[in-house]
Amino acid sequence: MMQVFFWFCVVAATYSYFWYPALLLILPPRRSTADLAPLPVHKIAVVIAARNEAAKIEAKLDNTLELEPVGTELDLMVASDASDDATDSIVRRYADRGIRLVRSPERLGKEHAQELAIVSTDADIIVFTDAGAILPKDSLRHLLEAFRDPMVGAVSSVDRFLTEDGTLQGEGAYVRYEMWLRDLEARFHSLVGLSGSFFAARRTICQRWDSRVQSDFGTALSCVQLGMRAVSNRRIVAYYKNIKDSRKEYQRKVRTITRGMNSLRIRASVLNVARYGRFSFEVFSHKVMRWATPWLLLGALGSNIALAFHTPLYMALLWVQLALYLSPVTAKLAPALRQISLARIGIYFVEVNVAIMHATVLMLTRRTILTWEPSKR
Repeated sequence: MMQVFFWFCVVAATYSYFWYPALLLILPPRRSTADLAPLPVHKIAVVIAARNEAAKIEAKLDNTLELEPVGTELDLMVASDASDDATDSIVRRYADRGIRLVRSPERLGKEHAQELAIVSTDADIIVFTDAGAILPKDSLRHLLEAFRDPMVGAVSSVDRFLTEDGTLQGEGAYVRYEMWLRDLEARFHSLVGLSGSFFAARRTICQRWDSRVQSDFGTALSCVQLGMRAVSNRRIVAYYKNIKDSRKEYQRKVRTITRGMNSLRIRASVLNVARYGRFSFEVFSHKVMRWATPWLLLGALGSNIALAFHTPLYMALLWVQLALYLSPVTAKLAPALRQISLARIGIYFVEVNVAIMHATVLMLTRRTILTWEPSKR
């Protein structure tokens, strides 16, 4: 029975990373809707979420003004979450250039500030972006192309990281994996989550806005609940610098995961497979099973310890697990280890799962994180 439990934990722990993509590859894709006529787009709104972004808001506004026109009216605005630095005064200086300020009188979180912006515009498509994200000039054109399919309710960008000197950083294995998984999900049905730094949605999708729900996750859920879907387009890119402080990156992971868990708790109806079918399968596989991974790994480790002294196979597997789980500690003692690609993957995997455990505790104790402090990059 202990062996059965061990192998169950191993298979279940690797499900969301390996077996789920494998199923997406072999299951039949969604039926195409390319023959449907595109919905008209008369106005596009660009909403820049900001909280104390005085150091970079000017560069962001200049970047936004450089976006190529696409033959539609543009409504450019900054949604300030009660910024108490110079952010708002800087934005007001751009009023004569067509950028307006939508300010929350009190700090209630990114989604609340975005909601104020949504109700202040009548745009057909609303683009959401962060102050730290730099967008290519042709971004709006590629967005409009993606929205030619009337069944597409939201479009996600692809994140690209910049090094300290501003050069493009090569894609890591994890980023390539996530982009590949997004492609598979879009082929099968719909994305489960969008890139929070740059995504766009139809106004009908945004009318279901709930400031308690993470905007990038909640928008994907709303698409399916309204009979549409969310997709990713690799030609739509957002560039931003890596977070300098690894501790801040860990805090960002915990905050993001905690908010995702609470968002799914609020919108748990999407797990009703009888109603949402393919999407329920995607949410369960991508989110629920990934959040269950660290606890399944603990089960595998505990049962492996009990089995290790019975056969050489289980002793070897125990050493493999211990080497993986101790890799972040080993990397601190030997920083050169982070230069090895396989080691970096292992370290990142462990750090993510520790963050998931931390977030799970916060979620179970009913800790909700509505306010946010943008990471310093």
